[in-house]
Amino acid sequence: MTQFRPLPQDRPARIAVLDDYMGVAHRLAPWAQLAGKAEVEFLTEALPQDPDAAAARLQGYDAICLLRERSAMPGELLRRLPGLKAIAATGRQNRTLDQAAADDLGIAVMTTTGSGNGVYATVELAWGLIIALMRHIPEECAGMREGAWQTRLGNALYGRSIGLVGLGKLGTRMALIARAFGMEVLAWSPNLTPERAEAAGARYLPKAELLRTADVVSLHLVLGPTTRGILGAVDLAQMKPGAILINTARGPLVDTPALVDALRDGPLRGAGIDVYDHEPLPADAPIRRQPNALITPHLGYSVQETFEAFYGETVENLESWLAGAPIRLATQGEPRE
Repeated sequence: MTQFRPLPQDRPARIAVLDDYMGVAHRLAPWAQLAGKAEVEFLTEALPQDPDAAAARLQGYDAICLLRERSAMPGELLRRLPGLKAIAATGRQNRTLDQAAADDLGIAVMTTTGSGNGVYATVELAWGLIIALMRHIPEECAGMREGAWQTRLGNALYGRSIGLVGLGKLGTRMALIARAFGMEVLAWSPNLTPERAEAAGARYLPKAELLRTADVVSLHLVLGPTTRGILGAVDLAQMKPGAILINTARGPLVDTPALVDALRDGPLRGAGIDVYDHEPLPADAPIRRQPNALITPHLGYSVQETFEAFYGETVENLESWLAGAPIRLATQGEPRE
């Protein structure tokens, strides 16, 4: 059994809530319940990418709270934080947290079980991007503000096809909504079978055929060694002329320079992108300057319902840790009570 680093005895614990970009965490959970036992700070700036700067920023905190995988916690960084005693992570798994290193160092890692409306919210955002691109909503809105009237002709979704790359929980919900729009649903992933696709209301196609056929291609895969760069330059070149690409999953699933080329030189008509190789997205990133890219700042699961669920359980986890009996402990990425 892991021996955790002891709590401070002569002062309140210092806790940092990381990556609170919108400055909303303080009002979405009963943090006041920790008063007297802990001092909580809400950090609205992203953790520095430089390891030295990141370690310096986190010195002095007894516990940190992570919002999903916004801030990576590799073993190299954890080993440079001798005062860190607990991590309150949100979500059931965190693939950018070195759980083995945390266990070795005696850092208690607690997870959450609920996600609010995160799954639904991400799918809803994907459809928002699809509809906005198909009907040129951002451009028409901008034109209206400048006094213009009807400048572009859009397309209906009815009768068109969507290709889902990934047919898990989110992909299956995408298929359900696509059928409501009257679209043909195609699907592919490295491990998908025709039988599983049919059970989810989709028609299985090999990747190249799906890319050549679909009017909309939407990614819903987990990022891992076998899926990183799963859409590269060759794949993007195979897409149907005039198609749109949607990525609300993970940025590195797509070769970003190749995506910019495909938007600029064809065959893509547009792309709706919510996730990036590096987040927050650098100000000079080429995708920011691509006029047919509809880009959003990783809004997928970022809705009030999700954050309330995440931070509510985070406060519960911190209370249990401060009482000396941490709950929802994770080992090697798997949560346990």
